[in-house]
Amino acid sequence: MTDQQNTAASEEETAPQFSLQRIYVRDLSFEAPKSPAIFRQQWEPSVGLDLNTRQKALENDFHEVVLTLSVTVKNGEEVAFIAEVQQAGIFLIKNLDDASMSHTLGAFCPNILFPYARETLDSLVTRGSFPALMLAPVNFDALYAQELQRMQAAGETPTVQ
Repeated sequence: MTDQQNTAASEEETAPQFSLQRIYVRDLSFEAPKSPAIFRQQWEPSVGLDLNTRQKALENDFHEVVLTLSVTVKNGEEVAFIAEVQQAGIFLIKNLDDASMSHTLGAFCPNILFPYARETLDSLVTRGSFPALMLAPVNFDALYAQELQRMQAAGETPTVQ
């Protein structure tokens, strides 16, 4: 019986583990350089979105992942507003091989953070008195796969920090 308990405990210690510890806004920015004049113009917006992720290893198998969404909305040629959010999370991730860890940090965690970042941006934009900004979902798995292909073509290796 003791051998079975030790084996079960040993398997539990080496089994992959993933746990979300905290989600938070790391940085938030909003600028409407042409207000109030922009509110008096016909509204014909064009939206530019940039997104980026970064991760940092913390102590004891904890990792911080930061998803940055930067939105620039122009009305004609004029910038109506620029909004940016750095949505972050702390994740406990244990016992993954390098490839799985890279995918988890590069795609799985950003997939978790994106709805929070999207809601934060939408709220920020409406507080600036602009129409709601409903960003379409993003497929981080596809973006991660594209980045892996780019790195392989360039002879680079993905690293986990």
